[in-house]
Amino acid sequence: MKKPIIAPADVSRIIEMAWEDRTPFDAIMQTYGLNESRVIDLMRQEMKPSSFRMWRKRVTGRGTKHAALRSGDVKRAYCPTQYKPK
Repeated sequence: MKKPIIAPADVSRIIEMAWEDRTPFDAIMQTYGLNESRVIDLMRQEMKPSSFRMWRKRVTGRGTKHAALRSGDVKRAYCPTQYKPK
């Protein structure tokens, strides 16, 4: 399967979304078509090794990053005061 070509501005936004605690990987998938493993690959490519390890430790098992672990009460991907598309 071919890896999608991602614009530099989109790479920056994907990294930002991956770091955000309340943005699930499903939101990245819907917006950019990258599943969790592709996001992990992107993060590994774009970050320093120590930053990547810190990020992986932070998101592993985090309920807000994985829809299956997330409360059913949460129906949105973003905080209402967070990033607003233009």
